[in-house]
This record gives sequence, C-alpha cells and structure tokens, in this order.
Amino acid sequence: MTIDDVCTEGCQQPALWGTEPYMVELFGADADSIRCERKVFNFRYRSAEHWLQVFRDYYGPTHKAFPALAPKEQAALAADIAALLNRLNTAGGASLVVPSEYLEVVRVKR
Repeated sequence: MTIDDVCTEGCQQPALWGTEPYMVELFGADADSIRCERKVFNFRYRSAEHWLQVFRDYYGPTHKAFPALAPKEQAALAADIAALLNRLNTAGGASLVVPSEYLEVVRVKR
C-alpha cells in the first residue's frame, strides 16, 4: 500500500511538506518572506533494535502500525526497518547514527 492508495481527492501527500514549491504555494500568499533550507538531523541510538523499540513505544505511526499486523508481518516489518537502518548507519557497529534530511521553513507573515 502506498500513500496514493489512502489519499482521497484533496488529500496532499505528506512528502510534499519537504518541498520548497509546495511550501511557497501553501504559505506564500500572505507571507512577507519564506526561507527554505535543507538540513540534516542525525538520529542517534544504541542500535537499530533500540531505534525500533523507541519508535514502536512512542512514535505514533510506528506505534500503531505494529499492532495492526499479524505476528509474522510484524517480524517482517521489524526486519525490514532494521536492515534499512543498518544500511544507512554511518557510525559502524558501535552505535547507530542515521542522517535524515529535512526542510526547515521560516515564514514571515505580513
């Protein structure tokens, strides 16, 4: 299932929030200025398993996704997430550091 499968007419894809053109479209009409800057946040955890446990316990979408799945599907999702985190890990085997790009938007209202 993709975001296109769950978005109904008028629903905007969450990924659009990471694009400068959409931010200007959304907030530009009554803005004195809009400044967009790409930045990186480094997720830092003891391991991929630690990241997964924290997100399963406290991060809404992940917290809700796992109980909605059958046990085998939960295990497959956990394995896929851990594999992705380990692939993106820049810290080596001692810990987990995963860089994540985001768009910082500063809007000054007229």
